[in-house]
Amino acid sequence: MMEKSQADKNVHSVNRFWNKYENKLVINGIRKNLFRWYVLRAEQYIKEHSSKRLSKHTPEDLESYFDRVAREQKLEAWQYKQLIEAIRILFVEMVDSNWSSKIDWEYWMASATELESDYATIARDIPIVGRHIRMENNIVREQARNQYKQLFQRIATEIRRRHYSIRTEKSYLNWLERFISYYDGRDPEDMHKAEVISFLEYLAIQRNVSASTQNQALNAFVFLYNQVLKKPLEELGDFTRAKRPRKMPVVLSVSETRRLLATIEDGTFSLMAGLLYGSGLRLMECIRLRVNDVDFDYRQLVVRDGKGSKDRVVPLPDKYNMALQEHLTDVRKQHRLDLKNGYGEVYLPDALSRKYPKAAKEWGWQYVFPSKRLAVDPRSGKTRRHHLHENNLQKRIKKAAATANINKKVNCHALRHSFATHLLENGCDIRTVQELMGHADVSTTMIYTHVLNRPGVTVTSPADLI
Repeated sequence: MMEKSQADKNVHSVNRFWNKYENKLVINGIRKNLFRWYVLRAEQYIKEHSSKRLSKHTPEDLESYFDRVAREQKLEAWQYKQLIEAIRILFVEMVDSNWSSKIDWEYWMASATELESDYATIARDIPIVGRHIRMENNIVREQARNQYKQLFQRIATEIRRRHYSIRTEKSYLNWLERFISYYDGRDPEDMHKAEVISFLEYLAIQRNVSASTQNQALNAFVFLYNQVLKKPLEELGDFTRAKRPRKMPVVLSVSETRRLLATIEDGTFSLMAGLLYGSGLRLMECIRLRVNDVDFDYRQLVVRDGKGSKDRVVPLPDKYNMALQEHLTDVRKQHRLDLKNGYGEVYLPDALSRKYPKAAKEWGWQYVFPSKRLAVDPRSGKTRRHHLHENNLQKRIKKAAATANINKKVNCHALRHSFATHLLENGCDIRTVQELMGHADVSTTMIYTHVLNRPGVTVTSPADLI
């Protein structure tokens, strides 16, 4: 009788626990018809860790579980997000733990995001004809693309022949859609200089776009008429131009940089932020680094196919040498495990994958900063481990700036700006800085000399004379 009574108490206790959990689901806005799935996700986790009380769990337990599920279970992105959220509610709101806030829940949720067919790393290999490029919900522009499909293909082919970036391709095709729509579907072959000027002035006067946006549109039309239609626009003459505000790059002081980098606790993202600053990398250059690009003997990184399709060499700071080696040791373990489980491929551009069909599984081609989970390549349908999504690092740096009480508009590029400025402050010549930054023209690098010419350096304020 006593045993039955104890069993009843246990059942009652369990029921009360899950009733409380469902109340937390309500508070978090989870729809009632999804309750059973959230309960199931939480139950699965508890069942796999039945030998350990929930209150005794650690962040490592959760992150190891998330990583393993991502590798072993073929969950859709929405299912994986559901699993993360179910366990977040379990530990943040049900278990009395002082570490649940240290779990980067946003990162794990973001890691569930599937690769998009127009994601910059893979979009170059998607066939041009019929390829969907995301745009505003504008039926007229959709019609423009369908009406002049061959022209759009000619432009995209010419852009790719010149090895322009996928973002440039999207931008130029986007402006062509707008241009055709503005003139109610007229054929660009029947329009020329006057129509282009009228459209550019419309952007500046009625749409109030920035100077850079107007120039982007102008570059698209110059490319269209000069390179594709072979009807050069030549000199457009005077027309209303958008005002170009003089903006100085956001540069952190050495002290602010030190505080920012010290605030990023996660080892991987701390390393990535350190390379943005210590090597002057652009965000996507860091994200897309491959193992082959790291040269520990010469203490350098090779940036492949950077802006303008140029390669360059940048320094690998001694400060991060050992950390990067340890990081790659962990990445290699993951790669070997992927190979063992029948995966291990990484994305390679079509030209390379055709030339070296086995290279996709080789260690040297793996990403230095791989994603925590496998993802399906929407182009080929293959399951691969892609690189981390750039949003993860962007969020980390923005959060770190707030934590470090840095009252500047800090982003990933601010670390690159700081790299160049601090080099010049330390006496590095501007041509060397230009080469390290990968600038085509030294005038682009010269902007950092303006940052150095602060009034406080050469001018004494009259207030200090009183």
